[in-house]
Amino acid sequence: MQVYLVGGAVRDELLGRPVAERDWVVVGASPEQMQRLGYRAVGRDFPVFLHPHTHEEYALARRERKVGPGYRGFTTQFSADVTLEQDLQRRDLTINAIARDGAGQLIDPFGGQRDLQARLLRHVSEAFVEDPVRILRVARFAARFASLKFTVAPETLLLMRRMVDNGEVRSLVPERLWRELSRALAEPTPEACFDLLQQCGALGVLLPEVHWPGCARAALRAAVQLSTDGAVRFAAVLAGSSRTEISALCERLRVPTEYRELAVLNAGWTPGLLAAADGNAGVLLALLEKADAYRRSARFEQLLLAAEATLRGQHGDGDLADRAHGAAQRLRAARNASAAVTLPPAQLQGLAGPQIAAAMRAAREAHIQAQLS
Repeated sequence: MQVYLVGGAVRDELLGRPVAERDWVVVGASPEQMQRLGYRAVGRDFPVFLHPHTHEEYALARRERKVGPGYRGFTTQFSADVTLEQDLQRRDLTINAIARDGAGQLIDPFGGQRDLQARLLRHVSEAFVEDPVRILRVARFAARFASLKFTVAPETLLLMRRMVDNGEVRSLVPERLWRELSRALAEPTPEACFDLLQQCGALGVLLPEVHWPGCARAALRAAVQLSTDGAVRFAAVLAGSSRTEISALCERLRVPTEYRELAVLNAGWTPGLLAAADGNAGVLLALLEKADAYRRSARFEQLLLAAEATLRGQHGDGDLADRAHGAAQRLRAARNASAAVTLPPAQLQGLAGPQIAAAMRAAREAHIQAQLS
């Protein structure tokens, strides 16, 4: 039984980056042996175990064989005679196919160290084309490492295009597509993900509602500068899309409600944001009400960021961008000035529901007007 540190932990150590999690491969062991040693089985499709003390993942070395379409169309073979190299060969990129043994020695049969130095994202083998998820993973790594000047190897890009042309990419299930996209949005340079998906032809197949690059790319770049919030960045990606398109995309990918609501609201609300730059108290109150700013204060903050990013994407970083920022600040101040407004009991006497709402609006508008003066 031999144990090796593999994958992202080795890669990130070699790049001098923080290691988020450590995964291990076990060669020469059986599931029964692992359980006798106190490891807890957690793998559904193949044997993965949690260490009894560190709770890190230990997977038995395995081989995979393609038997059907999509990323689930594989059979997995594991036994004590599967070698480390055979396990590494099934991985997506060479930089993720490096192992380290207990003595600190690197095992790198596919040139991952060379590609780290050359800043290349390169596939390990032709088996890359068998799993459409690898297109998304390469795009996500592009988003993570673009700032380090990583590029995709030309031969890997050709394989990605082949997977689009032969229809393999269409077998991606919505949940996995959203999972990879949401993770890419959290990376330092998420626009690189969408750039690569467009370059290989996958963007139009997977996300036809996204109008890339156009204003969407600039809006996403602005959102990255303004916020780390994935929902804000997602709304910016859809800056050039209609509310109908956004709803269709979110329904198809089963996007979480928080992301969906913000993106749809941003599409309809943002065009009016500039009116807040020099609007009166009534204009500001109408925008606040449309955004449901009093009941949904956290979402309202997200909306201000998404709207500012959207306008920067549409108009650049000139005077209009400055106006958008000023409008957002003005709206934030107006909401803060009027959020705590209450009506005294004496004023509520004899009023019905619509009359109470009108009185509250008038009181809020008065507070906003006082704040503006």
